[in-house]
Amino acid sequence: MNKPTLFGYGVTTKAIAKKLGGGCKIFDDNTDKTYLDKDNNQIIPSSLFDENNSDLEVVTPSFKPSNPLTKKAKNIISDYDYFLSNKKVAKNRVKNKPFTIWISGTNGKTTTTQMLTLLLEEKGAINGGNIGTPLAELDFNAPIWILETSSFTLHHTKEASPNIYILLPITPDHLDWHGGEREYQEDKLRPLLTMREGEMALVPKGLNLPLTDAFIVEYDSSEFLADYFDIDISKVNFKSAFLEDALLALGVTKALFDEVDYDKINSFKLDAHRQELIYDSQKREWINDSKATNIDATLKALETFNDRYIHLIIGGVDKGVDLNELFLEFQKIDITIYTIGRNSDRLIELAQKYNIKAIKCDYLDKAVENIDKILDKDSIGLLSPASASFDQFKSYKDRGDKFKRYVYNI
Repeated sequence: MNKPTLFGYGVTTKAIAKKLGGGCKIFDDNTDKTYLDKDNNQIIPSSLFDENNSDLEVVTPSFKPSNPLTKKAKNIISDYDYFLSNKKVAKNRVKNKPFTIWISGTNGKTTTTQMLTLLLEEKGAINGGNIGTPLAELDFNAPIWILETSSFTLHHTKEASPNIYILLPITPDHLDWHGGEREYQEDKLRPLLTMREGEMALVPKGLNLPLTDAFIVEYDSSEFLADYFDIDISKVNFKSAFLEDALLALGVTKALFDEVDYDKINSFKLDAHRQELIYDSQKREWINDSKATNIDATLKALETFNDRYIHLIIGGVDKGVDLNELFLEFQKIDITIYTIGRNSDRLIELAQKYNIKAIKCDYLDKAVENIDKILDKDSIGLLSPASASFDQFKSYKDRGDKFKRYVYNI
């Protein structure tokens, strides 16, 4: 079997090369001189790629469509296509193709993936994809793969398709990568193009859906999902966005096995950094929602806590999205914002435009210090930045961990 050319020396391509026994050619933008790694893979500068000497290229998901390598390649596919395509060549790579459930959306992908895995673990389900384990490292004998699927991966996937596709609500995100809101939505809906009769897709109502053979369920609320799948919503112990995540997971198990396990779904523990409640030494409430890296996630947090006065820490790298929607929501609730990060000045300008009380802090520790001076038992300190973290932090986890440390040190 010929080995594909690999683009990007990252987690996805390293896993593919390892599964293929090494000896692959990997072209990488961060490499200046060709060298061999421990698995005998050639790591080669991107400038040396010759499209005429490559029959197939598998790309690491983060490679932008505008990347010179991506534009130059003639036969580029994703790792999903490489392992899960319905074409004969892919079937030769995976003898026992698993039943696959793909989960995408702007927010909630990880939570829904974890919830559904919990519900289906006794059926042999495992998860991977964007959630941490690349496809090449998954157990190919497992009967069910639940794959958290990014818009980056979907952009490069043209042949593979899921047996079930869950699309959570989408709002503009990664527009600097996709090129625009229309392109972002098209990539999120791309799986519908290759799905077949008898396969099901759960998608938010109101999107411009392409022609598809899949059975489509368009939902617009938690109440709709509960009614459609005959789920007793009063028995599900989550609220706001997490309730919708839980109902989507339960809906799939109801569709597949006619089962609704309330005890199991209620045993699910939310990850850190997603609406995580913590207390300072004075027993005042703070919420670590550092994983809210876009507007929609922050809007969900505001919906959850809008019965309190909110001291909101916001800011970072906003990835080129329109923030006006967020400030329109601020006008409806009792809130003061504390701006940090790269877009701090822009946020202050918007606060002035919409007459929102705002304090320019620039840094997270200063924001916590300012909130500490006035926070009381009837209000809440909320870190929900609506922005990526990499201007000042290693990751959203690093941002959340530092936030918790600042709060605990009060």
